[in-house]
Amino acid sequence: MYTTSHSDPVRLEIFKNLYQFIAEQMGIVLQNTAASVNIKERLDFSCAIFDSSGLLVANAPHIPVHLGSMSESVRSLIDDKSDTTIPGNVYLSNNPYNGGTHLPDVTAITPVFDEDEKQIIFYVASRGHQADIGGITPGSMPPHSTTVEEEGIIFDNFLLVEEGNFRETAVREVLLNHPYPARNPDQNIADFKAQIAANTRGVQELRKMVDQYGLQTVQAYMKFVQDNAEESVRRAIDVLKDGSFIYEMDNGARIQVKVTIDRQNRSAIIDFTGTSGQLNSNFNAPKSVTQAAVLYVFRTLVDDNIPLNAGCLNPLEIIIPDGCMLNPTYPAAVVAGNVETSQTIVDALYGALGVMAASCGTMNNFTFGNDRYQYYETICGGSGAGDNFDGTDAVQTHMTNSRLTDPEVLETRYPVLLESFSLRPDSGGKGKYSGGNGVIRRIRFNEPMTANILSNHRLIPPFGLNGGQAGLVGRNWIQRHNGTEENLDSTATTQMKSGDVFVIETPGGGGFGSIC
Repeated sequence: MYTTSHSDPVRLEIFKNLYQFIAEQMGIVLQNTAASVNIKERLDFSCAIFDSSGLLVANAPHIPVHLGSMSESVRSLIDDKSDTTIPGNVYLSNNPYNGGTHLPDVTAITPVFDEDEKQIIFYVASRGHQADIGGITPGSMPPHSTTVEEEGIIFDNFLLVEEGNFRETAVREVLLNHPYPARNPDQNIADFKAQIAANTRGVQELRKMVDQYGLQTVQAYMKFVQDNAEESVRRAIDVLKDGSFIYEMDNGARIQVKVTIDRQNRSAIIDFTGTSGQLNSNFNAPKSVTQAAVLYVFRTLVDDNIPLNAGCLNPLEIIIPDGCMLNPTYPAAVVAGNVETSQTIVDALYGALGVMAASCGTMNNFTFGNDRYQYYETICGGSGAGDNFDGTDAVQTHMTNSRLTDPEVLETRYPVLLESFSLRPDSGGKGKYSGGNGVIRRIRFNEPMTANILSNHRLIPPFGLNGGQAGLVGRNWIQRHNGTEENLDSTATTQMKSGDVFVIETPGGGGFGSIC
């Protein structure tokens, strides 16, 4: 019925949207069935489909840092378990040194077999940020971890479902048998089941496609969709210029990147040589995160409506020296690498390409909890300005795409009060085009808890470009119930008492162009 020797433009568009639709359906199931606020309300999850080689085909518009790195997790599973994988199995992985990002982001991977159940023809995967996966602080985002073990529990291609049977006893044992065990294993297990359900929907929808169009056609158009993405990125590269940038972080680390454009091949070399070595802090970014940031940047340069997929990477050669902070070795701590360093990689690349000024450059990660409650949120800031556009106020930028919990849900589920949440006036950098403003968020605690902030740009402002001014640095502080104020560093852990208010002022984006 359909030829598979070359793509038909109309059918290419149809299949491209069908693949994305399947990932979106997976996301709807995950949101509807999850237990945690993190996944159900904040939408801190991602779903995607992969070809039989583990290469990303299509995704829903979820979290960029998840989507660019999930393929590494799937390929790790193929390398590790392909000989023993049978129908009905589902695997769990969050190993940062095997395609993961940081430990709270746990990926459920389901192989999709052909109708004879003999050959794997696709993979589907869902990644969700667990509210707590163990570690030295509630919420599993410890500001001062120095090894990955302090950040929680590692699942490395763990068999979660065996021939259709959920291995609850085995997974519970892993969650509890650790120096820093999970604080709420019932919630972990409920969210894992939601991820299994999301994957099941993906399997069902892919099989419907195969029944309707035939396996050969479905697989051929997966390749065509990837080829189309590759060509779109090559067209975007064609108008770029060589550039380099050095990006300084609050902790003294630096990201150094050089972009070299090959006009003849319409390709680019992205070289991170000169970047700081592996850190004693947790701002090390696994190689998969660095790759995700590069993939995101070049996808945003494409005007065409294409899914982010493996084809986008084909025109890119990424050089990341072994043992640097963007390619660390076990057991380096990495929890901030996923959420903070990923943002700096993106801004450094935009700076090198001269595309736009720095955005707030941080996810402003705020966690609090105790043995009963665990909560995590990322807080928006200002985005950077670029040529012909201003930055945006109060927006989640670049590698995060999560939502803030509704105040009613936050205050119902946790003993806190959202005292205020407002724009931070004049925090965006001025310029011909001005950066966006950050926000001020004040949360009052109604009972004692441990609170943690993991952030950046509290000392060094987000840069402006082409003569534009820098954005205003952020600030973390506590207003104690007795009226005293206590300033905090970029990363901090503190004990909150009843009546204390934690205040987070997020950075603004940089301006672009000189003011005439």
